[in-house]
Amino acid sequence: MKASDLFVKCLEEEGIEYIFGVPGEENADFMMSLEASENIRFVLTRHEQGAAFMAEVYGRLTGTPAACLGTLGPGATNLITGVADSNMDRSPLLVLTGQGTTHRLHKESHQVMDVVAMFEPVTKWAETVRTPEAIPEIIRKSVSIATTEKPGAVHIELPEDIAKLDTDAKPIPPRRRRRPVTDDKIVDQAFELLREAKKPVILAGNGCIRRRASRQLKLFCEKTGIGVVSTFMAKGCVDMGAEYCLFTAGLGTRDRVNLAIDESDLVISLGFDMVEYHPRLWNPNADKPIIHADFLPAEVDAHYVPTVELVGDLAHLLWMFNERVDQAGGLHFDLADQRALRADMLDDIAEHADDDTEGSIRPQKALIDARSVMGATDILLSDVGAHKMWIARHYHCYEPNTCLIPNGFCSMGFALPGAIAANLVFPEQRVLAVCGDAGFLMNVQEMETARRLGSEITVLVWEDNEYGLIAWKQENEFGRHTDLSFGNPKWLQLADAFGWNGYYCSNSRDLRHVLEQSFRDPGPSLVVIPIDYRENRLLTQKLGEITATL
Repeated sequence: MKASDLFVKCLEEEGIEYIFGVPGEENADFMMSLEASENIRFVLTRHEQGAAFMAEVYGRLTGTPAACLGTLGPGATNLITGVADSNMDRSPLLVLTGQGTTHRLHKESHQVMDVVAMFEPVTKWAETVRTPEAIPEIIRKSVSIATTEKPGAVHIELPEDIAKLDTDAKPIPPRRRRRPVTDDKIVDQAFELLREAKKPVILAGNGCIRRRASRQLKLFCEKTGIGVVSTFMAKGCVDMGAEYCLFTAGLGTRDRVNLAIDESDLVISLGFDMVEYHPRLWNPNADKPIIHADFLPAEVDAHYVPTVELVGDLAHLLWMFNERVDQAGGLHFDLADQRALRADMLDDIAEHADDDTEGSIRPQKALIDARSVMGATDILLSDVGAHKMWIARHYHCYEPNTCLIPNGFCSMGFALPGAIAANLVFPEQRVLAVCGDAGFLMNVQEMETARRLGSEITVLVWEDNEYGLIAWKQENEFGRHTDLSFGNPKWLQLADAFGWNGYYCSNSRDLRHVLEQSFRDPGPSLVVIPIDYRENRLLTQKLGEITATL
């Protein structure tokens, strides 16, 4: 068969369901082969960056990779931001790019650049197909690397002349494998630390949203009552309604949940990802005893020096802890302070629930209403901006992977294309993307993709007519901010131009009704609200007061 046919058959053998992208001339043979596939759906996007974000969200929700596709040169460079986001947020992803013929790669040539070298810093592996016979091995290796903890992106380049060649090679069937588990002796050492602790706390990271790990974590907390502070990307690892849920840490300014870590005499770090929340922010004196439990050894950092490292499958490790708790007849700790902090945090979250403001809407109210219209398994996606900080603090979850926040690479433009992918994966669940006006316009062209696919999504845009997070940070540091303002489109005309349902809600009392209506109306919906970011400074002041004393 032709090499491009073999490439597609290898992807089918791996169970790849979706490829998102914008093809070019150098992908022509591959696209013809892909068109004949009965198992892989190609989704044409309006920009390669949108394609990468769609593939990223598919990977985050399913745990298996999708692919994003671009041509050589500018097509490949357009992919890179979304690819980097996927890699640093630990989402399995395949990046497929075309390339010119191998006869011209050694010299100056139209659109030719070293794409593999460009992708190497933002992927786990990047490789060129130099012969058709290597395709089965390259694809098998790529999927294996992409899905091995910690998951991430892998890049494959297919030159156009290689794609045309004939080959007798066949796909390599994938084989499931079990992750290695932690040794009993080191688990016993960690368990002894836990038995001796009086006020332990759990810091749950991205690794805890794997479903098996989340189930075992909930069981461990039910047995011990130990409170769980989650990072942005670990939201939903425990039920927000559980007494041991201490909500989310990760703001640049210390919050109530940091006090639980301050008061603890042992931090149990589970699946913690340092790209999200640097240890100097929660362990400034580098004096906390830490149990590190993750799929990989701890990153070396002066503020993160584990007393014990437990390296292996996180779900199995938590099961080992649960077995030891049962054998010990249970464990008992002094967790009254954690419960008091939870009560204070619940009061913060409920603040402004009964707002009836005109002209602008507070962030707290917007998220209370968003939570009220979203079911336990519905999916909210946050873009990057000031709204992300409010979502982290005020929007909480019942299940893992129901609030997706880019927090490793933190790229704006994530939420709209990500919502399209979330709807493809879970068409029966509500999907809400929350964006700032700046982030939304970074991939606004994907409104056409959503309309073409009939995506049942709602995008809630918080309008403040400036780069609000940058303004917030500059104000905190300098007492003022530089000129960060910009204009916006006429939102309802924009929605109409793309064939979306459009709503502009300027008062607090109607927002919940408008959100409900947006989900009832068929097709994609755009809801825009003027956001009251005067609350940013008030939150900064409040957090300073909170962290002064317990």
